[in-house]
Amino acid sequence: MVEWSEQKPGGEKSFPLGENAVGQLIYTADGHVAAQLARHGRRTFPSGDWRAASTEDGARAFKEYFGYFGTFSIDTERRTVTHHIEGAWFPNLEGGDQKRHYRFESDLLVLDADTDWGRVRIVWRKAGARDANREKAK
Repeated sequence: MVEWSEQKPGGEKSFPLGENAVGQLIYTADGHVAAQLARHGRRTFPSGDWRAASTEDGARAFKEYFGYFGTFSIDTERRTVTHHIEGAWFPNLEGGDQKRHYRFESDLLVLDADTDWGRVRIVWRKAGARDANREKAK
């Protein structure tokens, strides 16, 4: 992931998981999608057992992560991809759709969505593209 940002109606840009968030978006040939995004450098729990996390640690971890899985469909005429959410870290997403306008810029996939709180943009780099670009530069 290159960037996850929100553009507020007043023009202010924010980064929900920080400017150096990490993530992975996977589309499969048979129509499945999985998206995982996290704040970089998250603090670990005192215990190796996530069930033993304190309420405070659990709440912090919840706000430092975003993820879901399901299936997807593409409308090439409207240039939209819709993620049909089956399971998610945030239960309100489950059973719903996340529609994004897409475009390609070189080895980047740019996904934009207008939301109640502003425009969300997530920019993804194709897996392996960064390493290939480094090899070309040598």
